[in-house]
Amino acid sequence: MQGSKTELWLIRHGETEWSLSGAHTSRTDIPLTGRGRERATVIRDFLQHRKFSLVLTSPMQRAQETCRIAGYGDVAVMDEALREWDYGVYEGRTTTEIRKTQPDWSVWKDPMVDGETLEHAAQRTRQVIERSLAAGGRVALFAHAHILRILAACWLQLPPDAGKHFVLGTGSVSTLGFERETRAVLTWNRSFEIEDAHL
Repeated sequence: MQGSKTELWLIRHGETEWSLSGAHTSRTDIPLTGRGRERATVIRDFLQHRKFSLVLTSPMQRAQETCRIAGYGDVAVMDEALREWDYGVYEGRTTTEIRKTQPDWSVWKDPMVDGETLEHAAQRTRQVIERSLAAGGRVALFAHAHILRILAACWLQLPPDAGKHFVLGTGSVSTLGFERETRAVLTWNRSFEIEDAHL
């Protein structure tokens, strides 16, 4: 089957001040924290300069900085389709804050007022998937939690909102690929956070 040797390596950017607080962050371009940069260094050691046929990164500095520290800044190609899902009026707000006025609100089921529909975000991830399949081999994607969770759902040919089942921590590495001809999750949410180091 064409593309069956393709592996997608999903690398979520390291910690930022907003990811630490739980604030929804899409178009706000904020840097990594010191801890986020440290985790990106551990990701570099884990990847050990592994060769990728294609390295794509979101244009946001938190993803690009993670990519650079991980050792792929010189070969990475910026892809607008890897921008985080645009949360519209919910940008910078936590779910807890939003639920004070909208009980039971969920990013997965409620409209992103002045933002982006889930289907539009999913269509962007399908473009990334097609680009990755065309490249073949191992493809690294440096991006954000929700867009990568949507991408995983689309890779598995599930509805985009199935991304709600794929928790993805900051500074994590996951892989998608094939079992024979079937698209599959190979590894998920490999964490490099400090508190996991003793496990």
